[in-house]
Amino acid sequence: MLINTEDSRGRARQNLPRFVFDYIEGAADDGHCLRRNLSDLAAVELTPRVLRDTTAVDTSVEVFGRKWALPFGIAPTGLNGLVRPRGDSLLAIAAARTGIPFALSTASNMRLEDVRSASPDGVQWMQLYVMHRDMAGQIVERAARAGYQALVLTVDVPVSGNREPDLRNGFRVPFKPSVKLAWDVMTHPTWSLRMLPGGAPDFANLTAAGGDAGSANAQAALLARAMDRSLVWETLAWLRGLWKGPLLLKGVLHPDDARLALDHGVDGLIVSNHGGRQNDASPSAISALPRVVTAINGRIPVFMDGGIRRGGDIAKALALGATAAFVGRPALYGLATDGAEGAQAVINLLAAELLRTMTLLGATSVSALPGALEGGGDQFTQAVIPAVPRCL
Repeated sequence: MLINTEDSRGRARQNLPRFVFDYIEGAADDGHCLRRNLSDLAAVELTPRVLRDTTAVDTSVEVFGRKWALPFGIAPTGLNGLVRPRGDSLLAIAAARTGIPFALSTASNMRLEDVRSASPDGVQWMQLYVMHRDMAGQIVERAARAGYQALVLTVDVPVSGNREPDLRNGFRVPFKPSVKLAWDVMTHPTWSLRMLPGGAPDFANLTAAGGDAGSANAQAALLARAMDRSLVWETLAWLRGLWKGPLLLKGVLHPDDARLALDHGVDGLIVSNHGGRQNDASPSAISALPRVVTAINGRIPVFMDGGIRRGGDIAKALALGATAAFVGRPALYGLATDGAEGAQAVINLLAAELLRTMTLLGATSVSALPGALEGGGDQFTQAVIPAVPRCL
């Protein structure tokens, strides 16, 4: 029986080879940032209001003119095809079934057109890494033609974080055989047999046409997050020339960057530290959220990801001013366990926890959740880690 996302995590750990599970769980350096995401969320307190009519609780939100049944979505994650064949489309299907958005990573293992056609009525966003301008431009134009509704530029990867488990496991693209890897695969026969027909996944969106895989150099660059370091705020004008829909920045933690995003016409922000996978010294996403929300002052929607493991965590993010939250690792746990049905089970679990939390708080709508946070977001961020100077 699936009681919580930790149960799903345990099943994923049993089902996946060590090198795949370590890739999902991996964090930068010593994992302090990842743990802060979890501990700082745990530190947020929401105060219930009593004797309120909670016979009807509305968990829906409207984002960019589209209604979401729940105030969270599935975050962009790469190499989902290593967790499960056609993992990207399975996650998109699970999201569409439950009325939430799915964000497809540039580092997906399926062509973006195929993922879009797997759930044509669902809300799908396209996440963008820029390694080479021409290649990135092709991806943006293809996403526009395929009907993706928003473009999410990830901005916290000028270089890849130091993920030591991947280094120890020899995790690289293209995969190179080793005795350690062979043993890892052999001791997980169910995963191996499932993967056998399609072979090792590659980054399917690194070519513009046909079914050919991208070059080995391009694939290695994407896995290493070897991005175009010349990207600056003025570069957004180039993207605007290619993309006419909502443009979001993912990886914003500093309020001054939030203000710059407003100055450059960005349509939304995702407060994120890449799940603790980039800079181990970064603040938790939840502690950075109130400062960014204050800087934006309601002009554009602000989203958040990092550390969401419970429906109550989603309620906390909404209480601190997020329009919605995004979930990464828990969706992959479900995908590893039972494909689209496993991911859907995790979504349903988080939805039930959120509904229960809102009912207990006396909040009958998402907009009522900030009333459960006594003292406001600024007081929270000062109280979470009072002894550590914040370099802002």
